Amino acid sequence: MGSEIVEFLPCKDDFSYFPIIDGTWFEEEIDDDLKWSFALKSVLHKGKSEHQEIALLDTKHFGKVLIIDGKMQSAEVDEFIYHECLIHPPLLCHPNPKSVFIMGGGEGSAAREALRHKSVEKVVMCDIDQEVVDFCRKHLIANHEAFRNKNLNLVINDAKAELEQREEKFDMIVGDLADPVEGGPCYQLYTKSFYENILKPKLNHNGVFVTQAGPAGIFTHKEVFSSIYNTIKQVFKYVHAYTAHVPSFADTWGWIMASDHPFCLDAGKIDKQIAKRIEGELLYLNGSSFISSTILNKTVALTLKNETHVYTVEDARFIHGHGIN
Repeated sequence: MGSEIVEFLPCKDDFSYFPIIDGTWFEEEIDDDLKWSFALKSVLHKGKSEHQEIALLDTKHFGKVLIIDGKMQSAEVDEFIYHECLIHPPLLCHPNPKSVFIMGGGEGSAAREALRHKSVEKVVMCDIDQEVVDFCRKHLIANHEAFRNKNLNLVINDAKAELEQREEKFDMIVGDLADPVEGGPCYQLYTKSFYENILKPKLNHNGVFVTQAGPAGIFTHKEVFSSIYNTIKQVFKYVHAYTAHVPSFADTWGWIMASDHPFCLDAGKIDKQIAKRIEGELLYLNGSSFISSTILNKTVALTLKNETHVYTVEDARFIHGHGIN
């Protein structure tokens, strides 16, 4: 970075800092020796909620971006890649999905995509952070209609507690959670005990679980991706990992879907389901691109095959970074 001046803009209550360089760049620390910088137009919001540090930035290259605990969560110009991959493959593999429970998803994009499915009658979006939901609802224009949809039930609560107390079951449960960082609010929702004892019992017959699973690149897939995959394999009979490059994340990203019933992995059939079930055109996903996303490179595939680590509260893996708790 040379001799650039670094200014640290304090969050609300002066708790922590977002690094702004020369007032025009935001830096995300990917690792101790690697940073990812974004040219800024403006800082729309910065602060600290009860659970995490939050920033909403207007960047020159990626539009509005949501930053939580210093980590990029979503960017306006390419969030469709992440959210189409998260939501549509598992819903398209379900014979007739009517109900969806989203853990996290405060920005509203996962709910937006789920509500595009004509068969879906109810989407429960459960996010722990009222402040994240409020400023995403205000600033992210693309999701205004989703937040107003009568089929969306917005709940502010810890997803674990919410699932435990609900008697109803769902056709799909979605983990649209922040990455597991040490001290963050989400890592317990990646554990075997949570999947086995709380989440799986809340799925209907033919129910599907899908979760974002962190970076899945050639150099990053061992951080949490392979461990989350192996953990889910201990709980569900059919488990599929798939990946896609997300430009604003500066990496390949991973998702994992699971069920006790086999998935339809046929490109032609998926295309027919897309045309039949989904309102409007998808921007990224079709049958062929989804099938290709399940074909992992040799290094990643071998790691997933040989992974032995199981995610527990006592033995968790984290990506680089730290939460506020």
